[in-house]
Amino acid sequence: MTNYKSDLLRTLDRRGYIHQLTDAGALDTLASGQVIPGYIGFDPTAPSLHVGSLVQIMLLRRLQQTGHKPIVLMGGGTGKIGDPSFKDEARKLLGEEGVRANVASIRRIFERFLTFGDGPTDAVMLDNAEWLDALEYIPFLREVGQHFSVNRMLSFDSVRLRLEREQSLSFLEFNYMILQAYDFLELSRRAACRLQMGGSDQWGNIINGVELARRMDGTEVFGVTTPLLTTADGSKMGKTVAGAVWLHEDQLAHFDYWQFWRNTDDRDVGRFLRLFTDLPLDEIARLEALPGAEINEAKKVLANEATAMCRGRAAANLAAETARRTFEEGAAGDALPNLKVTGEIGVVEALVALGLAASNGEARRKIAEGAVKLDGETVREPTHRIAVSAPLRLSLGKKKIGVLQPANG
Repeated sequence: MTNYKSDLLRTLDRRGYIHQLTDAGALDTLASGQVIPGYIGFDPTAPSLHVGSLVQIMLLRRLQQTGHKPIVLMGGGTGKIGDPSFKDEARKLLGEEGVRANVASIRRIFERFLTFGDGPTDAVMLDNAEWLDALEYIPFLREVGQHFSVNRMLSFDSVRLRLEREQSLSFLEFNYMILQAYDFLELSRRAACRLQMGGSDQWGNIINGVELARRMDGTEVFGVTTPLLTTADGSKMGKTVAGAVWLHEDQLAHFDYWQFWRNTDDRDVGRFLRLFTDLPLDEIARLEALPGAEINEAKKVLANEATAMCRGRAAANLAAETARRTFEEGAAGDALPNLKVTGEIGVVEALVALGLAASNGEARRKIAEGAVKLDGETVREPTHRIAVSAPLRLSLGKKKIGVLQPANG
């Protein structure tokens, strides 16, 4: 652990956010002496972000907590292109209306994590469409394009890996890193932004922006990246068998969000408490040191705190109580995934509709394995039909549980 003097870098270091830094000493000195506006970009490719974006959201929260100014940059312009970084193929291009709708929807997420306003450390949300949409191609090539080496751009991992795999990389996507560098330059000019943060896959793009600001304006700006976040079993953070863990409640129920954190691997508990909660470090040290089965109490604390931050304390309390009743008392809670049924439904269809199984094939396999139960009784046949005249609890394994409700109930 490095002995930083600024609250910002000391906090980021102790909580495990730092992977790479440009000129750590100069950034540390600057952060000790003034308010630093810092930004992270988010492309509005869906109405919600998912848990895979949460480290970056928390990074902006830490920036504000340590007395600096977060800038949330929505990629209304770059979102029309798509970031090629470590993708196997091009993203589907969004229209103007789709981008605008997604930006408005995503803003609600940030309002839970950051304080927005007009004060010196209040967060602001900007959209790079404001300057990118107005660019003229020939002047942009003359003024900005001359500062980029294609040889160097081809060497960045995000591009090189696509080419080595012989996967198509369009000229449209190749331009993305130039536009992101230009974003940093514009934010430096418009908002005195001195810091860009992002995941480790953004390092090349951030370096481009740092160098562009120096070459065109003589301005010193900085970059910070976070480690690639994987779980202890090596899987990508925020992805489950059932799909993405969305931050918006209209795309993922409160209980499912709480349960995602509750199911954290024992080896990840301390790390996730540091990254995704505001608990003091000494309390986290105590929780992650709990022996044996007691570590489950730390997982409940993680689930409660992470859910309260994203969904509100009332939602966290309801989800925790539902889990207690479901797993300790065998009750069917209101916060579990619910499905309204008129008359009857096939068990395979029900498992998929509740999100307990990702496909009909998985549902049939789990039934054959004896892993599916209806109100505590094992379902043996995939052709079984369930008559729903009262609430019924359908479970796959010990942790995936949903409720079938009569449509007129």
